[in-house]
Amino acid sequence: MSFDKKLNNIFEILYNTFGPQHWWPGDSPFEVAVGAILTQNTNWSNVKKAIENLKKYKLLEPYKIYKIDHKKLSELIKSSGYYTIKAKRLKSFIDFLIKEYNGKIESMNNEDTLLLRKKLLSINGIGKETADSILLYAINKPIFVIDTYTKRILSRHGILTDKDSYDYYQNLFHKSLKKDVKLFNEYHALIVKVGKTFCKSKRPLCDQCPLKGI
Repeated sequence: MSFDKKLNNIFEILYNTFGPQHWWPGDSPFEVAVGAILTQNTNWSNVKKAIENLKKYKLLEPYKIYKIDHKKLSELIKSSGYYTIKAKRLKSFIDFLIKEYNGKIESMNNEDTLLLRKKLLSINGIGKETADSILLYAINKPIFVIDTYTKRILSRHGILTDKDSYDYYQNLFHKSLKKDVKLFNEYHALIVKVGKTFCKSKRPLCDQCPLKGI
């Protein structure tokens, strides 16, 4: 079976098993971007608490986060872990957003995808996965997000190896799938779902996994 058929087969199995995932949780593109930055090296429940804290104090706005001092911001997002580092990264993103787009993330929509990706990657603390999550989920750009679950699942099924690079994985997804925001959104969300539920790092539940037959 060719690589593109394998990827499409995996998507169909996962979609038929789990259904639509309604990703990414957030009331606005800006909230989605903030969530993408805070979710690095932690689980979503911790990020949700941090975002709810920002909302509680009515600070989930670019200019308000821009004005708040680093220490106060760190305290507000403490639940997300590595909060001092993440406060710095969030501040760097806000500085970029205000300088380049007057604080309006929606203004990124008309920007060329690859150019915008390059700009995001130039921000301190923004790596490829975070940049691509912002592009896909906050700005609706057709770019596939590669994460630990993607590498783990495909390597365990002998499709790729976990040593292949982020770019190598992403290029193969882009070549093999229709370049569509909705598809990329749903596919990545389903990969995370099966990864968390069955394809665990230490004790995978292979016999119960819907992908066991591929």
